[in-house]
This record gives sequence, structure tokens and C-alpha cells, in this order.
Amino acid sequence: MVFIVAIDGPVGSGKSSVAKAVALELGFAYVDTGAIYRALALAALEAKVSWQDPAALANLAESLDISFLPSVNGQKTLLKKIDVSTAIRTEEISQGSSKVSQYGEVRSRLLALQRRLGEESATGSVLEGRDIGTVVFPNADIKFFLNASDEERAKRRFLELAQRGDKVAYETVLADLKERDERDAKREVAPLFAAPEAILINTDGLVQRQVIEQIKNQIEKVYRK
Repeated sequence: MVFIVAIDGPVGSGKSSVAKAVALELGFAYVDTGAIYRALALAALEAKVSWQDPAALANLAESLDISFLPSVNGQKTLLKKIDVSTAIRTEEISQGSSKVSQYGEVRSRLLALQRRLGEESATGSVLEGRDIGTVVFPNADIKFFLNASDEERAKRRFLELAQRGDKVAYETVLADLKERDERDAKREVAPLFAAPEAILINTDGLVQRQVIEQIKNQIEKVYRK
């Protein structure tokens, strides 16, 4: 049986970078489920499919040609064999992924893919997203939920976008983040919330290394090679 680590949380909570590092240091596979929805949003944009058309999005999800490759950054995302790792990280696609992921038809089409990716590892897998511990792997061996204040998360997202050369005002990033939080929390299917048994970690004031060590220490208490 594959040892499953579920790491959930809202945008800017630090879950992506932390999950990558934890997976690398433990020798586990890393699965960024958010990248799947981002890739779908990008594919819809390229195919001129509206992010508000659940039936068309579900059909697109059914035939989504997506794959992942290991990289020094944890994972490359390929769409139709083309590396879209950078293209799916824009603010536009971030908003798009939140919109396409709210539809039950879309989520059900992509659920099997997420589970297959998590179960392919010979040792363990670290999956991060918004519903890993509640929907994708409700029986995960250990679950974490990362969070931080709105302002801290917006600051992280703003700096991330600035490093990529995207010129977006901090106020815009903060407003978009709050809008996405509300949409993710209120969607009818798989809303964002912490599983009752999840270990809660507030990352305000913590450097990445501290969060990684907290998670690794908890995993090592229950993981048996």
C-alpha cells in the first residue's frame, strides 16, 4: 500500500513549495493536483471553451492530454506534450482554475486521474490541493491543512508574480485572493475546508524550513518503511 500524505490549504498558504520539499526529502512522489485544474483552465482558454460552461469543461476534462515529469522544481506539467509549467501559474489561470474546479462534472472526471497519480509511487506520495484529505484521499495516512492570514498570503503571491515578471498591484492580488477563497469555500462540490483529523499549521511568521520540519516530524511518527 502506498503511504499517502494529504496537504490542503488555500492559495498562498505555502503548501506547494512545502509539499515539494517534503516529498523530495522523504523520497516520495509529489502530486500537485492544482496543476491539473490549472491545465484544464489553460486548455479551455486555448480551445475557446468558457470557464462558465460545465458540460463543455467536463468533456474537455475527459480527453485532457496532461502528464507530469520530475524536475529540479518538483514537477513539470505537460499539456499535449508541451511544457506549460510557467503558463499555468499566471494570475489569469489561477482565477480560471478556481472557476472550472467548482463544477461537480469536472471534478468527477478528474478524480480518477488524481488518485491514479497518487497510487503510482512504490513508496509514498505527497498530494497537495484543496480537497485531498476530504475527497481525493479521505483515508490518507496523514493529513495537514496549511493556512495564513489574507495579507500574508497575498504578499507571498504578489512576490511570486513579481519574480515572474507579472506586474500586478498588491491590492489586486489581495482582492483576487479573497474572491477565490470565497468561491472555493462556498462551492457545492468539494468545498475547501480542513478535514476533522487534519493537523493544522498556521504558517504566519514561519520560514519554509520550519513548516517542512513540522510536517516531516509528524509523518515520521506514523510512517513505517
